[in-house]
Amino acid sequence: MSDGSHKKIIIIKRPVIAAAHHGGAWKIAFADFMTAMFAFFLVMWLLSTSTPAQLKGVADQFKMPLKVAVNGGLKSSNSSSVIPGGGDDPTSAEGELIKTTSEAQEISDKKSLDELKEKLDQMIANDPLLKELRPQLLIEITPEGLRIQIIDSKNRPMFERSSAVVAPYMRTLLRELGPVLNTHPNKVTLSGHTDATSYFQGNKSYSNWELSADRANASRRELVAGGMEDKKILRVMGLASSMNFVKDDPLADENRRISIIVLNNKTQLAIETANASGHSSITESEIKTNRVPAKKSAGANGDFGASSTLVPAAVPAISVN
Repeated sequence: MSDGSHKKIIIIKRPVIAAAHHGGAWKIAFADFMTAMFAFFLVMWLLSTSTPAQLKGVADQFKMPLKVAVNGGLKSSNSSSVIPGGGDDPTSAEGELIKTTSEAQEISDKKSLDELKEKLDQMIANDPLLKELRPQLLIEITPEGLRIQIIDSKNRPMFERSSAVVAPYMRTLLRELGPVLNTHPNKVTLSGHTDATSYFQGNKSYSNWELSADRANASRRELVAGGMEDKKILRVMGLASSMNFVKDDPLADENRRISIIVLNNKTQLAIETANASGHSSITESEIKTNRVPAKKSAGANGDFGASSTLVPAAVPAISVN
């Protein structure tokens, strides 16, 4: 091997110069940003999982004056000051809490009645016989609760003429409704209605008032026979032709109806409280009358049905507790 085959190895050493120190302030800023983002998403998650009543309660807390929140003291709803800053109910010492709780109860109550309505609609849709009767059924949510109205038809009367004897198809319908209504914890009221046709059966002491009450009571018996507990019936009333379904035609077949109302908690409490205090209970959908239908026979040409409008019904008729 010749000397020319050897190459000279050159090693270059460059000094490593460290970059100038630029500080760690960015790390602190980034940490603050991440903390803020975490807090933001945590708040968003809490808001998405909270009920409307809980959100209302949180909002009410922010309405509280800072002095009261820090040092305690009277709520502004319990203060004589005219300066706003507390709850929405200035007449109550616990206005903020009471209103929030009441709203939560109303929301829960409406939800349960909506579910019951869906259950009834599904039951009717799945039963061929009930589906055939659907045009005579009106099911709706009213200020009193869930109202089921069964409306008479000229071709398919619910009762024998001038009588409280239940027709076979009506008996089947009521017995199917009984078990479903029994699944809801709230109580039920029934009211019978006739048309304005005068009752001519010789007995002057028996009129459409008595007939409508007898028909409502006959409907109650069929509901109980179908499986509904008798203790769920809060009130049975006969309203004769005082509340027409077809207001312009007092003789219309549709005026003959049976109305079943599954009460909401507010209405049920109002009726029970009034009864307990010894006064006749009158709800928003009731009117005063001196008629007391309580007899047990049949009569009157008016066949009943179920009213499609929530009308007052406060006749001191038959009361089943």
